[in-house]
Amino acid sequence: MEQRGAEQPPRIRARVPAQGRPEAVRGRHPADADGAATHAVAAPPAAPPPAPPATPSVRKPQRHSVRAQILSALRDALLSGELAPGAVYSAPALAESFGVSPTPVREAMQQLATEGAVEVVPNRGFRIAERTPRDLAELAEVRAMLEVPTVLRLARTLSPERWEELRPLAAATVTAAGHGDCVAYAEADRAFHRALLALTGNRQLTLVADDVQRRTAWPCGGTRVGVADLLADASDHMALLDALQAQDLPLTERIARDHLTGNRFLH
Repeated sequence: MEQRGAEQPPRIRARVPAQGRPEAVRGRHPADADGAATHAVAAPPAAPPPAPPATPSVRKPQRHSVRAQILSALRDALLSGELAPGAVYSAPALAESFGVSPTPVREAMQQLATEGAVEVVPNRGFRIAERTPRDLAELAEVRAMLEVPTVLRLARTLSPERWEELRPLAAATVTAAGHGDCVAYAEADRAFHRALLALTGNRQLTLVADDVQRRTAWPCGGTRVGVADLLADASDHMALLDALQAQDLPLTERIARDHLTGNRFLH
């Protein structure tokens, strides 16, 4: 990955052709030398000056693209356990491993700090947050408070056919789980829950719930997450859709609540 220095946007100076002032046309005396009556001749209206060329919007996608790529890579490293909980990492050291300047790494780390994934250590860098079982239990409770009532409300208002839209996303979680790839599974799982909550049309609810879900992710490297654990979690998605299509509200609530508050490492 190559990082260029921040480029200054080109300064585009629009050159507007100078417009000469229309000369004043003086009316002549009613009687000219020949004695013929004449009138002042009005000058034709001056054409409006041409509009200056529009200044194009200058975008700098490279820096933002690098930052987004670094942020994605850091999130994967957190999930995989490559960035160990409790360890402190400096932005320059991480930047060297990525082959970029420290700026996008520092910006990405600041974003992770707002999400609670890392903590800022003055003059040293960033410490990877260590979440205790209590932390995860509290976050799971928050997720249940957000999602369970929402799913039940959707179950009462949506037709059974609408739940088929989520089948491919549920299947993607099963596929990722079967491969034992907890990073891919975490992304597929978040995609399923985002799509589920997006059916409400409430964007803020979807954003808040997605942020809480991201905070619940447990590093795979620090736990013994096996294929069986992931498959059990993924099977909840299929079972939930079956209950929703059957319009079985008690079963829907039980599956949703157990899925969000169960003793699994990833949700």
